Amino acid sequence: MNQAIDWNALLAAATAARDNAHAPYSRFHVGAALLCEDGRIFAGCNVENASYGLTICAERNAVFAAIAAGCKRFVALAVIGATDAPITPCAPITPCGACRQVLVEFAPAFAVRCYGTDGTHLDETTATLLPHAFDKQSLT
Repeated sequence: MNQAIDWNALLAAATAARDNAHAPYSRFHVGAALLCEDGRIFAGCNVENASYGLTICAERNAVFAAIAAGCKRFVALAVIGATDAPITPCAPITPCGACRQVLVEFAPAFAVRCYGTDGTHLDETTATLLPHAFDKQSLT
């Protein structure tokens, strides 16, 4: 389904989610907003844990919320990060490797816009973020 992407709405949802991040260890707050094919938007933030392996990234948090609500077809993802440390604004951030793998599980080539608090963004796709991904075709 071809659908127009309202990047402003996705950025607003990602930014609002980022404001709820629990990042007492890294002090790096990330928000993500995922647009589903049916028009719904699911947001997620990073939630850190003292046992670092239990930490969840914003992107996977958004994907898992969408899956829990019955949405498995994605159109676009916006992600934005910021630090509460007293430094200059952040450049655009991209999803980590684990998030990239989860994203391609559900949509091998959808739009990803990575925002920085410095006012810039990068446009990618899940395919460009994780070329030659291990996916369903790899298992057949």
